[in-house]
Amino acid sequence: MKMLAAARRVRNVRRWMRWVGWRGTFDWAVTEAKSTLGLRGSPTLTIKPRNAQHSLVARLGGSSDMSVFSQIFAWDEYGCVRSVPSPRWIFDLGANVGYASAYLLSCFPTARAIAVEPDPANYALCCENLAPYGDRVRVVHGAVWSTRTRLKLLRGSFGDNREWATQVAASVDGEGTIEAYDIPTLLKMTDGGLVDVLKIDIERSELEVFRGRPAWLAGVRNICIELHGADCESIFFEALRGYQFSLARSGELTLCLNLRSSE
Repeated sequence: MKMLAAARRVRNVRRWMRWVGWRGTFDWAVTEAKSTLGLRGSPTLTIKPRNAQHSLVARLGGSSDMSVFSQIFAWDEYGCVRSVPSPRWIFDLGANVGYASAYLLSCFPTARAIAVEPDPANYALCCENLAPYGDRVRVVHGAVWSTRTRLKLLRGSFGDNREWATQVAASVDGEGTIEAYDIPTLLKMTDGGLVDVLKIDIERSELEVFRGRPAWLAGVRNICIELHGADCESIFFEALRGYQFSLARSGELTLCLNLRSSE
């Protein structure tokens, strides 16, 4: 087991050197060493990966930010999406701190994006990270759901309890503090009512969003989703019944490319 862990660390360093460069890799290694030794360091780290147009900020001190950063920029988990031809609109649903949007906007310099994130702290950093992309991206503080409503934020009850595992749930008697957007509402924010890349990582809210074979799927060309359990996978693929697509996997992601009605 120790040998496997050591081999993974070596692969991590090699990938960081390739995609982030020696300076970013050095800064990351220093923060990792300080954390291991219990030493206090800076609360954030600013890194410019080679596969993003602008520098990005990550929170340290046990945050999930560096794990997300490594998945997207060092391990290139969204590299499979680069095959999509000239997308005009990208939806980043469950945007976290904006890394996936930054990656995709950098890959597709003529594309525009809508990034939706419910957690207030994640949303604030998402706005900061995506600000250099100007009016190419609209960051929305809210959650994606099946209807327009208000939801409550859940922390510490799913996954590893860090920022990337924040969930939302239906509220009782209007007690929710998070604005919920259905996908038809988000589609109206585009200039043509179509989305070329629908990226979804919403911590089991896919059970709500894809329930009942929603009609809005006709306005989606490609889906890149992280499914959180067998029940989520079942609901998702049932929703896609009646559509043809090319199925692919990349790390924790499921891709349905060139989505089109089979009727």
